[in-house]
Amino acid sequence: MPKISKRGEVMPASPIRKLVPLANAAKERGIKVYHLNIGQPDIPTPEIGLDAVRNLDRKVLEYSPSEGLMSLRRKLRDYYKRFNIDVEVDDIIVTTGGSEAVLFAFMATLDPGDEIIVPEPAYANYMAFAISAGAKIVTVPSTIETGFELPPVEKFEELITPRTKGILICNPNNPTGYLYTQKEMDRLRDIVKKYDLFLYSDEVYREFCYTGAPYISAFHLKGIENQVVLIDSVSKRYSECGIRVGALITKHEELKKNVIKFCQARLSPPLLGQIVAEASIDAPADYMLMTYNEYVERRKFLIDGLNRIPGVYSPIPMGAFYTVVSLPVEDADDFCQWCLREFSYEGETVFMAPASGFYTTPGLGRNEVRMAYVLEKDDLARALVVLEQALKTYNARK
Repeated sequence: MPKISKRGEVMPASPIRKLVPLANAAKERGIKVYHLNIGQPDIPTPEIGLDAVRNLDRKVLEYSPSEGLMSLRRKLRDYYKRFNIDVEVDDIIVTTGGSEAVLFAFMATLDPGDEIIVPEPAYANYMAFAISAGAKIVTVPSTIETGFELPPVEKFEELITPRTKGILICNPNNPTGYLYTQKEMDRLRDIVKKYDLFLYSDEVYREFCYTGAPYISAFHLKGIENQVVLIDSVSKRYSECGIRVGALITKHEELKKNVIKFCQARLSPPLLGQIVAEASIDAPADYMLMTYNEYVERRKFLIDGLNRIPGVYSPIPMGAFYTVVSLPVEDADDFCQWCLREFSYEGETVFMAPASGFYTTPGLGRNEVRMAYVLEKDDLARALVVLEQALKTYNARK
């Protein structure tokens, strides 16, 4: 029997999706499952985006340019200017979701054995993309006790080797909801400049910042403009995860040329997705305000409810729509599986993502889960009741 690749063997399973078979089995048994595991918004896609599909008048659905439709890239340039991100159309490359933007950034900047420093916990697929590129993720831990603030500069410098090519951040952060401060971003700029590194900055949640402080993009940092690789996606801000449209933005000329080669190899990003994305950029201000306010309310409701459950703790996330939660259990992986496999309360259960899958360091996050507050408040209220009952039942088994 032929053997599969070592790369395939070490590729991690998604902590967000790996328990889906258990959730499906629970539904087959007639149990209602509250999905707190995945960042799939339930807020309707903007009508202007849906109308772009409904009113489509084309005789051929052709390839788009490998770098994306020019009209979409112009719209994106103007969108970024709203956030004082000064980029040109030629700096923007449309990708098949933000995931492909990360993968192509790694493929175009990293050689096998090269290293990237990432604060953990981190979006689990970064590890998968690094493995695909033959590179290595080196993590610097942040902790729930400090609200997941950026570790000190010295912790980063201890990890830098001749193979280090860059630092990767997600801001606002998935999975923690942490929002980096100006001081923290300045520290990252100084490290990147001092050691001549790339700064990969995943900023897909920029619309969801819950502090009075201004949003800080990596492109706002002076002196490293040519070292920034910005990752973006329309999935979250317009509730369009399924159209698979993202972007890679950089001013580094050689990097752009390399990324385009990978884009040409996969031919083109999704045509219909680009049409929807382009239209959605013109979503009315009241749509964006409604979405923002809804997440603000859900955040307060969920965090307040979690912290009222005995033994449960969540810091207040300042961005995105996730939070990492400490539970009074020794093994959150086992607890999450048990909730789907064996438990129900009044015919209902909860589906959470074990946080251990967002850490690389063995043993970290063992009693933590990631939750996404992408459900209506009535569902969140019920999920909190079910979670409290699940914890009581689980811990009473011994």
